[in-house]
Amino acid sequence: MKTASMAASLLIPLCLCILLLRGASAVSDQQEAGRRDSCDRIDRRIRALEPTRRVDSEAGHTELYDDRDGQLPCAGVAAARITIQRNGLLLPSYSNSPRLAYIVHGRGIVGVVIPGCPETYQETSSSSSQEQEDDERRRRGRRGDEERRRSSEGEEEEEEETSRRSFEQSIRDEHQRITTVRQGDVVAIPAGAPFWVHNDGDSPLVAISVHDVSNNANQLDQTSRRFRLAGGQARSEGRQRYGEGESSESETERGGEESYNILSGFDTELLAESMRVSPDIARKLQGRSDKRGNIVRVRRGGLRMLRPATERVTDEEMMRGANAAAGAGNGIDEAVCLMKLRENVADPMKADLYTPNGGRITVLNSQKLPVLKLIKMSVNRGVMRRNAILAPHWNINAHAAVYATSGSARLQVVSSEGRRVFDGELRRGQMVVVPQSFAVAGRAGDEGFAWVSFQTSDGAMNAPVVGKSSALRGMPADVLANAFGVSREEARMVKFGRGQELAIFSPKSGAAARRRRSPGHRDDGVLAAPA
Repeated sequence: MKTASMAASLLIPLCLCILLLRGASAVSDQQEAGRRDSCDRIDRRIRALEPTRRVDSEAGHTELYDDRDGQLPCAGVAAARITIQRNGLLLPSYSNSPRLAYIVHGRGIVGVVIPGCPETYQETSSSSSQEQEDDERRRRGRRGDEERRRSSEGEEEEEEETSRRSFEQSIRDEHQRITTVRQGDVVAIPAGAPFWVHNDGDSPLVAISVHDVSNNANQLDQTSRRFRLAGGQARSEGRQRYGEGESSESETERGGEESYNILSGFDTELLAESMRVSPDIARKLQGRSDKRGNIVRVRRGGLRMLRPATERVTDEEMMRGANAAAGAGNGIDEAVCLMKLRENVADPMKADLYTPNGGRITVLNSQKLPVLKLIKMSVNRGVMRRNAILAPHWNINAHAAVYATSGSARLQVVSSEGRRVFDGELRRGQMVVVPQSFAVAGRAGDEGFAWVSFQTSDGAMNAPVVGKSSALRGMPADVLANAFGVSREEARMVKFGRGQELAIFSPKSGAAARRRRSPGHRDDGVLAAPA
């Protein structure tokens, strides 16, 4: 009887584990099935995406991109375009998935808080550090004498309160490192890291943001969720702005019009006690009566914060951050805390591929910006002259969400069945997904074309079909002759027709001459139009 009881006690936990594993597997299978269904749809048709929903706030708005035809879910990404008006503040929030943001226009300040890292920017009172140490030593001496005389719990609480107030008076403010951004910058924001953005420029700040919802850091379903730390109800939640039809689940925030910041879900008294503030302050933090939305206007006088003369991490700052992290004992590597989160890809001098009469491409991967190793994403930034040709190629190890920042281009995307699943114009503000291994080629329009491509690998690679270092160039001429049924001389024309050109090809000589005569043409390898 005792043996049977022991067997039963062991069997019950085992059964529970099996049920939990089967449940988790079922959820994973459902997500994978949904993604396969989305990818099956793009095998038939891809289209240029427009924002379908706009969420208005006091000092800006957010536009969410349509994913009804399955492009974004297949690539495992979600996209939004954020516009912050002058002196606007995008309120602090965090997400269940990492993201990359590209600054399309304007400039501003971005603060990304890495949980567990120390606040390396600190403003103290006017007293010297030696005076503070002497005061602290005297307080400790008095505390030792008084503790021997104390007998009541009330006196201990009073001493604790006095010590806390003394600390508050010695430090005016402290926060983690902040970063200034401008047009052409790429900013990496890890999953679960709160961030905020302030537009301190003279024009609107516009950014295109792409979330990698299929990243391993996201343990929820493939829906991008924004967890707001501040703010109240946003305006026009769920309103269709462009196009028709119902929004998919990934386009809407959970909770719809009843969505508030995460602090609003806690009991007011519990929140007040946990922060040591009054219930009135706690209710303000919960923001249930705040109707300004997710982007608010900064009060008169602007934001006041600690900003160094240079953004380069000095030796002193690195040592201060390292010592603070070691002292905190939180297990966070100081290299992560001081990791660079921004890099500019619009500078022509940083181009990795350049064709004088064609254009340029700048690659930003984890070798150039190590934080992308954590994000598991990368970016390509391209600029093409009028009528230049984007060489036929495919992405080896990543999906690509291509966003047009300026001009237009006619793109063609071909599936594994040789079917042209996209054949159309991609204009400024539109987005199209090029799935992994699908072949893509294009031609810039009369105004040229500039784009930024968000890729779902920190070391994304592509393979050109023709041109220098291409698939066909790497094969013997006789192999091509027999494969295509052409003569050996024709096979050599296929291999070497583009000479040493790579990635972006120059147009025909007639088109180039017309471009040189055009009033907007410049010879510095960039578009005359803003990119």
